[in-house]
Amino acid sequence: MPGTPSALAALSAGLRELYEAPYRRTMARAQRDEDDLFTLVVLAEALGVPNPAAYYTVELLPLVADRVHEWHTRLGMDRSPLDHVSCC
Repeated sequence: MPGTPSALAALSAGLRELYEAPYRRTMARAQRDEDDLFTLVVLAEALGVPNPAAYYTVELLPLVADRVHEWHTRLGMDRSPLDHVSCC
């Protein structure tokens, strides 16, 4: 039946997909850029950049440590820029 809730839900999902599909790549790139900036801020002290919030970002190092290899290869670095982290 055309008026059933499942038909309306399917139509709504289809319209949402039609609207969101062109922007999915742009939003994924923006999310990656934001993640790269976050990683840079957390690792700033290790990279030799003075970080006034280093006391607070130290707690976030375990969260970022797993993604160091992905981060530096995406930025075009062959090796990790961190002396104490050898992921390659």
